Amino acid sequence: MTAKRALIVIDVQNEYFDGILQVQYPSREESLANITRAMDVAVELDMPVVVLQHELPEGAPVFAVNSPSWTLHPEIESRLKPEFKRASKVCGSAFTGEGVPEFLAEHGVETVSIVGYMTNNCDIATAADAEVRGYGAEVLSDASGAIHLANEAGSVSAEQLHKTLMVLLNSNFAAVATTDAWIEAARSGAELPKSDLGTSATQGRAEFDA
Repeated sequence: MTAKRALIVIDVQNEYFDGILQVQYPSREESLANITRAMDVAVELDMPVVVLQHELPEGAPVFAVNSPSWTLHPEIESRLKPEFKRASKVCGSAFTGEGVPEFLAEHGVETVSIVGYMTNNCDIATAADAEVRGYGAEVLSDASGAIHLANEAGSVSAEQLHKTLMVLLNSNFAAVATTDAWIEAARSGAELPKSDLGTSATQGRAEFDA
């Protein structure tokens, strides 16, 4: 049986749907539908839920407090419950949201199930921070999403970035699963399977050095 879960809903804000940080892979529609499914199941199972919003000062180009970019997507807003923990943050990790560590401790949470945006920023930061803080982590691969990136170091498509990070996360930091698999595990109280770095390295060598 798995340790007690909490659903961590990271930054499902309008910026990721119609701003400069529009999620590109998986599609925004697909990931949003899976995020809301996970939220509905969390409510069904009386699972603790944390809802985060990234927040920057007024006038910032993205996530400026009280701006449309900062506002939660209506599908998330409509599902908010008084018992949820809501918090804002200025750093990547969900654990930096005000009161989040205390909320998780109060509810006896041992595993955080991560959905929301972005795979390449706050999701991976939260999963890595969970290890430091002694929590298990799960990432729902189709309830998160990445963006295309290009800078002085090179370029990478959102699809390539997302898929690469899922493999990376599952090799050490988090169990990676689809929303369907997570729902089944959550309802049954089962643990999601996760690889480890040694196994992933061995399988990687077998595939690419052959």
